[in-house]
Amino acid sequence: MLKLRAEIADGRPAFQRPESWRYTRLKENWRKPKGLDNKVRKMVKGWPRLVKVGYRGPVAARGLHPSGFRDVLVDNLKGLDGLNPETDAVRLASGLGARKRQAIINRADELGLKVLNPCGIRVISEKEK
Repeated sequence: MLKLRAEIADGRPAFQRPESWRYTRLKENWRKPKGLDNKVRKMVKGWPRLVKVGYRGPVAARGLHPSGFRDVLVDNLKGLDGLNPETDAVRLASGLGARKRQAIINRADELGLKVLNPCGIRVISEKEK
């Protein structure tokens, strides 16, 4: 699925705000054109493509982390219960302290779960304790 998503993304144009290249005060972030005579809205040949539903990625790969895992936000040890190591990856909440973060990382390692943002905290084995 991820390969298919990458192929679709390669064929997707870089949607750019119409006439942002003309006026420096306009940023390139996409805005839907609404003018009566707007060339992009009318889909005139030679103008940038209009954003459409057909450019979306496959449903199965939508929302997945680039590694292919489902991103699960965890803020306590109970959040690790019921996660599948083959499909789920753990993202640690930003408000966690070092002690709880370390405990969650150790427990995730025992369960075989991938931690997406360990942030410099390593797994402490039983020998090191």
